[in-house]
Amino acid sequence: MNDNLSPEQSTDAERKMQFLYALRSKGVTDKRVLAAMESIDRGPFVRGLFAERAYEDMPLPIACGQTISQPSVVALMTQALQVSPRDKVLEVGTGSGYQAAILSKLARRVYTVDRHRRLVREAREIFDTLDLNNITALTGDGSFGLPEQAPFDRIIVTAAAEDPPGPLLAQLKMGGIMVVPVGQSDTVQSLIKVHKTEDGLEYSELRPVRFVPLLEGLGKDG
Repeated sequence: MNDNLSPEQSTDAERKMQFLYALRSKGVTDKRVLAAMESIDRGPFVRGLFAERAYEDMPLPIACGQTISQPSVVALMTQALQVSPRDKVLEVGTGSGYQAAILSKLARRVYTVDRHRRLVREAREIFDTLDLNNITALTGDGSFGLPEQAPFDRIIVTAAAEDPPGPLLAQLKMGGIMVVPVGQSDTVQSLIKVHKTEDGLEYSELRPVRFVPLLEGLGKDG
């Protein structure tokens, strides 16, 4: 370890190394995704009682009864999305804003929608603080996507649907990829990758996950 580093810097460096090691051990191998995960500090996205656990690979509660996904799941979903620098990405379920921030390092433009106005407002504040200028965060019913901005090269859904939502599939560009958790809210769900081709939709099952359910309409604060 560099002797010129302060104890605080040494701790941060160690924590970052452990963080990246944990991601690699879970199967995250894409160098661009690892670089994005390294460049976005999860700390600002976790507030209150759980702030001190921001660097653990675990989901944590956030406002409005939602959760921030564990970093390894964020990284694996991002890796499956195969985002290129020219892509326009739609995220359904802004939550803390952490996933959108990661995507902003990989895509040309990120649109993120959440049914909770408070979450969108707080995420925007973090995006501004981090100078992430290629994210547009909106309050709305994400299950219907964003028709006015469609089609999208990539779509990521961070809440579980019983089936990949039809309106989102319709807004996915030909050749595009959607990653979505599918299953009942009270059981273990499957993370599904959908590839839209000229011959139809190709589905790949990636791994079991557990997400909050995808709900229609706005939240009570919306």
